[in-house]
Amino acid sequence: MKLPACRLADLPRGEAFRLESDPAVAVFHTEDGELYAIDDTCTHQDASLSEGWLEGCEVECPLHASKFDLRTGAVDAPPARLPVRTHRVLVEDGTIYVELSDAPPNLPPTCVAARLRGAEPAGGVA
Repeated sequence: MKLPACRLADLPRGEAFRLESDPAVAVFHTEDGELYAIDDTCTHQDASLSEGWLEGCEVECPLHASKFDLRTGAVDAPPARLPVRTHRVLVEDGTIYVELSDAPPNLPPTCVAARLRGAEPAGGVA
């Protein structure tokens, strides 16, 4: 499934955009001009990676400082242990699109429990 995220002109280099999908996806525009998309939720705890710190091709979780490689989804250190799911990014006519992966997401236990209850996770990170 291909979802429109935002206009390329509206996403400056070094910034991220949160795409409200299920689960949410973060689109990153690196300082080098590359575009990457990963699931927006840290695999350790319910924290928005789009609100983290972008350095090169890595994003640091704003909650407990695990870093994720935007190219592969790999995590570099605890407390996160599982990678985040990556998605394909396309730019067509100046609009950024995200082609969602078919792989299952690696959501943290708090998000999984909330999904099973049919509710939103309690307490996110601002």
